[in-house]
Amino acid sequence: MADLVLLNGSVWTVNPDQPWAEAVAVKEDKILEVGSTSEIRKVVGNETKIIDLNGDLVLPGFIDSHTHFLDGGFSILSIDLRDVKSKEEFVDRIKRRAGELEKGEWILNGNWDHQSFDPPELPRKEWIVDAALHNPVCINRYDGHMVLANSRALEIAGITKDTPSPEGGEILKDRRTGEPTGILKDAAMGLVMKHIPEPSLKAKLKAAQIALGRAVECGVTSVHDMAYAGNIEVYQELLKEDKLTSRLCVYISIEEMDRYQKLRLSIPAENTFLKIGGLKGFVDGSLGSSTALFFEPYADDPDKTGLLHSQMFPEGIMERRIMEADRAGLQVAVHAIGDKANHVLLDIMERTITQGGERDRRWRIEHAQHLLPGDMERMARLRIIASVQPYHAIDDGRWAEKKIGRERCKTTYAFQSLLEKGAVLACGSDWTVAPLDPLTGIYAAVTRRTLDGRHPEGWFPEQKISLEEAVKGYTLNGAYAEFSESIKGSVEAGKLADLVVLTQNIFDIPPEEIRNTRVHMTIVSGKIVFRK
Repeated sequence: MADLVLLNGSVWTVNPDQPWAEAVAVKEDKILEVGSTSEIRKVVGNETKIIDLNGDLVLPGFIDSHTHFLDGGFSILSIDLRDVKSKEEFVDRIKRRAGELEKGEWILNGNWDHQSFDPPELPRKEWIVDAALHNPVCINRYDGHMVLANSRALEIAGITKDTPSPEGGEILKDRRTGEPTGILKDAAMGLVMKHIPEPSLKAKLKAAQIALGRAVECGVTSVHDMAYAGNIEVYQELLKEDKLTSRLCVYISIEEMDRYQKLRLSIPAENTFLKIGGLKGFVDGSLGSSTALFFEPYADDPDKTGLLHSQMFPEGIMERRIMEADRAGLQVAVHAIGDKANHVLLDIMERTITQGGERDRRWRIEHAQHLLPGDMERMARLRIIASVQPYHAIDDGRWAEKKIGRERCKTTYAFQSLLEKGAVLACGSDWTVAPLDPLTGIYAAVTRRTLDGRHPEGWFPEQKISLEEAVKGYTLNGAYAEFSESIKGSVEAGKLADLVVLTQNIFDIPPEEIRNTRVHMTIVSGKIVFRK
């Protein structure tokens, strides 16, 4: 008999052999049976918990294929500048945050967006001189590729007008005085960040639990965390205490490859809540920070084409690392934004695959944001997974054409083109860069309506994808991207009982109303971990 049954619903299973059902039965942590309500009633016993769905939609639990999960927890606990629209509001929030902290404590995170300022402009250290007199400040743009450091933080780091920009980064300086403005990009951020005290294990555990709480509220039952080896220790503690309410697949830095096997062996092999997925690398920066690497200059800054990430130096090291990972049979997931960055990465991957021979690698390009048409075909041919974040399309679509021109935007977030070429789309949020909310991502993928409301028919609407493909991107394809499609990602007998119940059937409403849908219930391993 079943432990739990969900009856009288609409279940979209993401199983092509049985796309729709009415009910689901769960035994322990697995799905026992999927079928009609009358069929599932046959496995109801005296101890079975019965949930009447009253027609609600059930989907497989969402899988977010790209997050910065622990950072997400810390961001909830920190200053929030994401919705700031003016210099005055920016300064006021920093002043208030400084008032909450002890002297000398760092003001961190923030997730500001200068494109939302009126008028758009990069903040400067002079803005916040009086707001944080006694606290060093290092607050990041929401894409994580640019920070504003105040004078105190720059002093701690020893950054002056004479400090050169490091390889893979840039220290912005005033064109008139030569003094640092406080804006540091990519590798230059590390000059300050290395002086920020490491949070305690207790603080990390608190942040992780906050993040897990947010995940189940959003129906996210599995998370791919683009992280560092240190995150594993945090998650292992929560695993021991049976406090993991979402499954975590952790990708550590490719620079930490030598720690991979030891970390893998330290995680209990039989558990389904924590595993190490592979190695995360970087080729370039981001579009919003003008550090994404392009073949042609930026339209709004003709002297720049972007930057290679510091992991690309010395020249050739990324290729050597990827080849070493391939010899060890490891999965790689590499960040590439600009068209040149994606092209360079595909060159490296293709040479490595040619040398190493055929096998099921499931290598991933994280973001695959701006692509040459020929590189879309190459991704499909090489079976490279496009790990994409649909929300970025409706966010960047507000201003991307000003930065790179309309022509290049035609193959920006080219989801439909990638599908037509035969590539696999694994969808995620990039939290904290974007909200940890798959329903918002699904809305973005099927409508491409930019956040400013200026593209009601969709920004480059030919790149909209179907609702079925979008949901698959957040479920079965996410499982495929971590070699777990045999145990999760669809509602099928024998798979893990990870399910999400929504407040309305997104297949029965206009696409633009999907963003108003909420998660009613989240089930992980047959247990209700969130109920609205």
